[in-house]
Amino acid sequence: MNPLLEVDALSVRLPVGGELRTVLRDVSFALDRGSALGLVGESGSGKSMTVRTIARLLPEGADVRGGVRFDGAEVFALRGDALRAYRAKDVAMIFQDARAHTNPVRTIGDFLTEALRTNDRMPKPAALRRAGDLLAEVGIADPERRLRQFPHELSGGLLQRVMIAAAVAARPRLVLADEPTTALDVTTQAEVMAILGRMRREYGMAMLFITHDLELAGAVCDETIVLYAGQVMERQASARLHEDPLHPYTAALVQARPEIGRRVERLPAIAGHPTTAYEAPDGCAFAPRCHVAQPECRESVPALLRIGPSETRCVRMPGLRGRTGPREYAGPASNEEIQP
Repeated sequence: MNPLLEVDALSVRLPVGGELRTVLRDVSFALDRGSALGLVGESGSGKSMTVRTIARLLPEGADVRGGVRFDGAEVFALRGDALRAYRAKDVAMIFQDARAHTNPVRTIGDFLTEALRTNDRMPKPAALRRAGDLLAEVGIADPERRLRQFPHELSGGLLQRVMIAAAVAARPRLVLADEPTTALDVTTQAEVMAILGRMRREYGMAMLFITHDLELAGAVCDETIVLYAGQVMERQASARLHEDPLHPYTAALVQARPEIGRRVERLPAIAGHPTTAYEAPDGCAFAPRCHVAQPECRESVPALLRIGPSETRCVRMPGLRGRTGPREYAGPASNEEIQP
């Protein structure tokens, strides 16, 4: 069976200050029907830009190379009604900041019924009943009252549930979730992710899930992709990625996360600062921050190396795996140890 979503050698440049700057470089992956794939990495790594490219939400003047195929159809070839159907029925997006993506002067009922009335030609009474059912499905009590309220009258957790209800209203085949729980407390985060996971399973939806949280990606996603400087650095099964990361950058992220059962004086940190795609040096983008980097790492951009069912963009990984564990070579202890 062909994958639902295929991203092939995707590179994107955006106009900034009169020049085109690279934000994604040669990103490739596939997502099967009903599966969940996580995208993790530091700020500026290209996570949000990847999903916005898939949703065709790029600014005017963007230069896109490579391809995005949804169910075999080239997304950037869609026009008119086909593009509107793709955005309205096939793909839904859950944004990071729910308040920024709801109209403050329109009610929750207006927000939820707009797509139903516009795309499905549903009469207003039927659309309101459907909206109420959706709110009940995402665990919001007294949905009739909530439909009459405005966004500022709802807490962040309730408003994010409204966003999930809006996303699944048309039963899309793919959900693009751009850090939907970042601004929520841990308890509310767990509730929201449980709702999203249940609805995804019930409706058979695939999900591309963006997060900074490796633990959350491991709990929610079948596989995880690690991005850095607009490139795929690693792809592995989520559980395996935590146990045996294949790239020094991934290992550094794993090592830097706190663990309840581990007491340390200070958490290890990745020296230096994150690099965007247009700032990346020649060769491996992570080389300036990696203490196992060799001259060969700075000569050319490493290709993705397949190790079993996994992939990593590190030319030294086969030798490193044979000599030492990933947690031991995660990165330098201080900025002074970075080799120029």
